[in-house]
Amino acid sequence: MSEKVIPASFQTIMNKVKSAYSHDPEVYELFENCFLNTYQTTLKKDEDGTFVITGDIPAMWLRDSSAQVRPYLVLAKEDAEIAAMLKGVIERQWKYILLDPYANAFNRAADNQGHQADRTEMTPWIWERKYEVDSLCYPIQLTYLYWKATGDGSVLNDQLKEVLTVIHDVWKVEQSHEAESPYLFERENCRVSDTLLREGKGGYSVKTGMTWSGFRPSDDACLYGYLVPANMFAVVVLGYAKEMLEEMKEDQLARQMEQLSVEIKNGIETFAKVDHPVFGEIYAYETDGDGRYNLMDDANVPSLLAIPYLGYTDASDETYGNTRKFILSRQNPYFYEGKKAEGIGSPHTPDHYIWHISLAIQGMTATSKEEKGRILEMFKNTHASTLYMHEGFDADRPEEFTRSWFAWANSMFSEFILSEIGIFVPESPLARIRKSKNS
Repeated sequence: MSEKVIPASFQTIMNKVKSAYSHDPEVYELFENCFLNTYQTTLKKDEDGTFVITGDIPAMWLRDSSAQVRPYLVLAKEDAEIAAMLKGVIERQWKYILLDPYANAFNRAADNQGHQADRTEMTPWIWERKYEVDSLCYPIQLTYLYWKATGDGSVLNDQLKEVLTVIHDVWKVEQSHEAESPYLFERENCRVSDTLLREGKGGYSVKTGMTWSGFRPSDDACLYGYLVPANMFAVVVLGYAKEMLEEMKEDQLARQMEQLSVEIKNGIETFAKVDHPVFGEIYAYETDGDGRYNLMDDANVPSLLAIPYLGYTDASDETYGNTRKFILSRQNPYFYEGKKAEGIGSPHTPDHYIWHISLAIQGMTATSKEEKGRILEMFKNTHASTLYMHEGFDADRPEEFTRSWFAWANSMFSEFILSEIGIFVPESPLARIRKSKNS
């Protein structure tokens, strides 16, 4: 992993963190390593834009690539090189979505790498074709936040319109997955969470207004067809799409985005709420729209814990507050407590393993300084002397962890630390909340 020269804009941000944590050098050292990780080790520039590997897997996920570069949006207005890099990521994502909106991860070239034996419509460009609603949400979010951070209107162009049209049409089709969807996916000789049941049709659903997802942001199969936090994310980014299209004078498509957003939100509010005997009204993680619910949360984002971070509602919302209490309790089957940490894990990793991504989300959505402080201490106690974040770690023995090179987790930690010193991605939901509080 050859390291790049550190841009002056990076050094300015790192100096601010160093000053803010002059009393705690370990936090600064963690931040420096994690903040530089994506930039120095995962970006590959070529004629098609900027290719972003996840770290230890040489493929580009639409979700991970967006989240990995997201903290750099705070630099984009002042640093033309960083802005160009971000624009290159966006253009690369657009190309991939137009190649196949049902795929979640792609190759740098049409070289047949990845899971080519899967029974689905694979092409040489595709690393993996697990359909995930959030894989289409993230590129819309990144495009919008880039536009807002830089003022660069060149991204509001015909190709963006084409991408948004494709995403809209897929989400409309997947509102009626049983009757209309062309998507099938099966993988042989794997754990059950890596394939879809019912001959590749996946989780059953009845029509609700929400849009169906085959897989979670963990790349694990959904138990039920409507992944609620992903649908919440879709509501938010459809609003972003509407705003960008209105700026482009594409009013008809903007209205279609708004209508789809209303339909999905109505579906969430009608079919995704459960009256819990302990916590009151909470959001389910998944539902089939026909009375079945999966009550849990997963460490990967979008998650129920991340609702204010995504911008669906803020932390003062009563149903979110109830849901948060449920998520951070033993009632959530993936909430773990150990000697070194407590927090949310995932069925994607071993039992009793907490994720650094979920700790970052918990910290950024916490409303008390005490909770934020506890989260920071857990980060310091669980990096296993590597000075990097990981995927999951054993809550008792953090030296037991998965993925030593996982750039998404490093970027999420970086964003948490920046938020702690009052630096937010411009126009992101947390930035808007902070702005409203200060006005």
